[in-house]
Amino acid sequence: MMWFLKGIKKRIKTENLNDKYKIKYPSVLEGKSDYNCPTGAIENNKWVKEKCIFCEKCDLKPTYKQDMYNINNNIPDIFKKSFYLYPIDSGTCGACNTEFNTIFSPQYDINRFKIFLSNTPRHADALVIMGVYTENMDKVIENAYDAMPEPKLLIGLGACSVSGGIIGEKISKKFDIEILGCPPSPYTIINAILKARGNVK
Repeated sequence: MMWFLKGIKKRIKTENLNDKYKIKYPSVLEGKSDYNCPTGAIENNKWVKEKCIFCEKCDLKPTYKQDMYNINNNIPDIFKKSFYLYPIDSGTCGACNTEFNTIFSPQYDINRFKIFLSNTPRHADALVIMGVYTENMDKVIENAYDAMPEPKLLIGLGACSVSGGIIGEKISKKFDIEILGCPPSPYTIINAILKARGNVK
């Protein structure tokens, strides 16, 4: 609601991604902890960002930094022109879905960066996979990926798809882009995609 009132007052309709975001969780954590993490997000007193579900039980401190993503491959320049995403829910709690859908709302308006939602994998540039591994979804994901035109990307969204989270196994695919968090914030999702496309340094 606050962003809407701010928009009316200052005539700003969308969030400025260059602002210093004050998002405590999820954000990059720092420090050391000997907490016996159930997801294995602390190894040798160090934080493993891919496995963290941000339960706030350990002694690690948030930094408010939103750059929680891994870009594992070179992304073709053609995706700078436009980029279509097709989401697949492999078995989520619903949190990643909510944050993903939020990036298309007026508050974040990811369309301004020429990033759009596709209604079919046949028109998509990237599959966005959310949730833990489920055997029955293997064929669904494979069929969707095969239906996509080249070049194409796989994006893992959230701790469950990337590491299995706390309730399952990680998706049995190698992701071109891993967007971390439980769930990732809209800022993290947008910045990860923009960074992969070469739109931000």
